[in-house]
Amino acid sequence: MADDLPRRATRQDFDQTAPSTSTLEDIARARESARIPRINIDAFCDSPDVASVIENAARDRLMSRTRVDVHMGGVSAAVEHYRQTSTPNLVIIESRSEGNLYIADLDRLAEVCDPGTRVLAIGHANDIVLYRELIKRGVSEYLLAPVNPVSLIASISSIYGENRSSKLGQTYAFVGAKGGVGSSTLAHNVAWTIARQLGSDVMIADLDLPFGTASLDFNLDTGPGISEAIQDTGRLDDVLLDRLLTQCGDHLNLLSAPTDLEKPYDLHENAIEPLIDVAQSSIPFTVLDLPHMWTSWARNVLVAADEIVITAAPDLANLRNAKNMINVLRQVRPHDPPPKLVLNQVGMPKRPEIKPKEFAKAVQLEPITCIGFEAQLFGTAANKGQMIAEVSSKGAAPKSFGEIADILTGRKDAKRSQKKALRLGSLLGMMKRGSGSVRK
Repeated sequence: MADDLPRRATRQDFDQTAPSTSTLEDIARARESARIPRINIDAFCDSPDVASVIENAARDRLMSRTRVDVHMGGVSAAVEHYRQTSTPNLVIIESRSEGNLYIADLDRLAEVCDPGTRVLAIGHANDIVLYRELIKRGVSEYLLAPVNPVSLIASISSIYGENRSSKLGQTYAFVGAKGGVGSSTLAHNVAWTIARQLGSDVMIADLDLPFGTASLDFNLDTGPGISEAIQDTGRLDDVLLDRLLTQCGDHLNLLSAPTDLEKPYDLHENAIEPLIDVAQSSIPFTVLDLPHMWTSWARNVLVAADEIVITAAPDLANLRNAKNMINVLRQVRPHDPPPKLVLNQVGMPKRPEIKPKEFAKAVQLEPITCIGFEAQLFGTAANKGQMIAEVSSKGAAPKSFGEIADILTGRKDAKRSQKKALRLGSLLGMMKRGSGSVRK
């Protein structure tokens, strides 16, 4: 156990037995910027409940780069284990001991820990004196049981300094429930809208390597783009990424697909991960335009994304596929919000459709917006290589793209808070004027 560890704890009062709503909201916001490096973690638990929480946390997308082994037996089992093997990057210890007994247990553990190993302690004693004593001894963090997976992940991120004060770039993955439902068109228009509304840099990564349409939608020539970015990930950094990008307009850049059919594109399951890491470190918003497929790499990209947007048309095949995708993603991302659902091509003439309410009931998820079928508008934009709002800024479609952009970037919540503050200010003004008239 490293004695010179910096204090990474962020809570003065670590009582988590009954967390307030604001505390849970703070933890949820911390997930947005949490990043955990490639580390090995061993956990030694005294209770099945804590062991279950750690196993649950290990399945979270933010822990995808870690290896976690969970053991029972607490401190005694850990000490015995590390007499025979080296310690990992992080050891999580749960103990029911209190006060000096807990400190003595961790002193025994320190004797068998390698230099540089960090320790996260979980205890059952709500004792600030114990907490401070543990921190003095080099323990990186102390959590009071019962713990939950989200707070545990936040603590691990804090220990390794990966929870940055400046927010990491966000990744939004767009995928269709079926081919031809307009997921790429939606992704490109939402990315263009974010760049225009926020004035922040946005990158579109066209991940449909053989048949991507992003370069056509922006009337650009294809370049090496994404094929070179994933060809040699060891060379990929923000400088190389910037060189591979093609500018689409103010604050908007494209990492285009090669659309070259001379070779197949069989990617390994983690092929896109380095690209996402580099993009997040230097670009505020990355829009991932995924093809309609269910390969290991495509699934991993969806699981790793900050937000997922599923585009579906209102028919039976789309309903079935969307329901299956939503159910799987809810299972593998238990601590993240569910995917966002968009119903597209609604109201196509002479086509029988499933009504949005019935669609939402079947998939157990309300669509964030429904986009009407406008063949003339969308066809004109596609043939001219323009965005929908460039062809016609009026109408329902550009408004829907703006709503989606606001929801993904959090501007919708900010607007709601601003309106609430304005209403409150107006009410207080009326109260002051009213009280003034009474004094008169």
